[in-house]
Amino acid sequence: MLRLSELKLPPGHPPEALREAVLARLGVDESALIAFSVVRRAHDARKKSAVLMVYSVDAEVADEAAVLARGPVQTRIAPDTAYRFVATAPKAFTRPVVIGAGPCGLFAGLLLAQMGLRPIIVDRGKVVRERTKDTWGLWRKGVLDPESNVQFGEGGAGTFSDGKLYSQIKDPRHLGRKVLTEFVKAGAPAEILTEAHPHIGTFRLVGMVEEMRRTIEGLGGEYRWQSRVEDLLVEGPDRRVAGVKLAGGEVIAADHVVLAVGHSARDTFEMLHGRGVHIEAKPFSIGLRIEHPQSWIDKARFGPCAGHPDLGAADYALSHHCSNGRTVYSFCMCPGGTVVAAASEPGRVVTNGMSQYSRNERNANAGIVVGVTPEADFPGHPLAGVELQRRWEAAAFVAGGSGYQAPGQRVADFIAGVPSQALGAVEPSYKPGVTLTDLASCLPSYAVEAIREALPVFGRQIPGYDAADVMLTGVETRTSSPVRITRGADFESLNTPGLYPAGEGAGYAGGILSAAVDGIKVAEAVALSISAAAAG
Repeated sequence: MLRLSELKLPPGHPPEALREAVLARLGVDESALIAFSVVRRAHDARKKSAVLMVYSVDAEVADEAAVLARGPVQTRIAPDTAYRFVATAPKAFTRPVVIGAGPCGLFAGLLLAQMGLRPIIVDRGKVVRERTKDTWGLWRKGVLDPESNVQFGEGGAGTFSDGKLYSQIKDPRHLGRKVLTEFVKAGAPAEILTEAHPHIGTFRLVGMVEEMRRTIEGLGGEYRWQSRVEDLLVEGPDRRVAGVKLAGGEVIAADHVVLAVGHSARDTFEMLHGRGVHIEAKPFSIGLRIEHPQSWIDKARFGPCAGHPDLGAADYALSHHCSNGRTVYSFCMCPGGTVVAAASEPGRVVTNGMSQYSRNERNANAGIVVGVTPEADFPGHPLAGVELQRRWEAAAFVAGGSGYQAPGQRVADFIAGVPSQALGAVEPSYKPGVTLTDLASCLPSYAVEAIREALPVFGRQIPGYDAADVMLTGVETRTSSPVRITRGADFESLNTPGLYPAGEGAGYAGGILSAAVDGIKVAEAVALSISAAAAG
């Protein structure tokens, strides 16, 4: 099988045009081409007057060696992307425990189940449909359930997001392909296997998560819902894991515990630190959400091709290094989506972005965030970043009126440093609502200064980006975990054998795909450890 890359065609091309491009690249006639399939589809919008669709294709030909000998450009042997399990369950073993049912915990649990290890998965939240009702309770009524919300429950924070399924991680074993394949088995559209920037959206993710749970249970896995881990049990001079204690008092014995708690499990971080598990502060970012009409972004990115069904809703990625030494960048851009309430603690306001599969809501939104570091911004304690997040989330709660409304401001007023008095042409999408104010009270001065400098720069890259009526809402604080629960090359905690920190909460992933891939890697490490112990 040969892999052909960079096949370029205009949007709306007839189906036969791709076959003709394959034949031309290979330099063969119709009879020599046995079959071909698209493995990746993207678009090239660098020239807005001539946006192109860009394909990678796997082709089977009659005489592969002869084709390669001619040296066609961007053509090579197709890589082997098949997944192979690293171990199978021994006859006797103690079942592993997975803490957390987000993307990382879900895939750790799935892989362990597929290898016959019958994991016990515990999560502080509820099953995804009950959790959805609680989340809507905050959005529609301003009522927060601290144990069942955008951050906690089946599917994790990624369930209420754009559902992006791409990342920039190095993936030489093609574990991302394993993730996408399992998602398709669970009901995701098959096109996620070929789109360069695949996404699913919240409504589809709900059904997929449920189907994957049924698969895990069918393989002998077990779930415990509304089961917050209150304590980690360790024994002996080497502090080896012996199990977990749940908030209800139940103790589950285990010598392999996967810690996939997500980036907002602050009380769990505190418990682990108190237990002596090695934790260190790590950089993350804070900022605001920005909203534009999606049509503005489409026109800016695609020019006269805006609105073409082959291109869909346009996205963007922006970055600016500021004069105060800070970097401002767009984060978690959600085409055709909404800004959502993502708080998990009472008395705090947090924003995030979400899209459905269709991406057909009126506004585009993205985080506009500023990097913060332990050395410069929260030195002295492994959990100091948590307190920084809490401080500004509490400030946003007060600025929003102390009822889970988000503080908001027009871009022109934010740049000028004056409170907004009325909305303009861009209507904010955040529910339960927006209170107009001055967002400078919701972020540290260095972040305000940096964002004020960056917005006009971004406006020169995307016309209208810094238009007067564009809406900002605050605050965006959960860009990534404020801690790293350190681990070694064997994926075990540096000082607590049997504990496997994993995913975004442990500081080793960012987003659905990278968290799921990390869950697979950790599950493999657990399976190999269990197999080695059984072999003596």
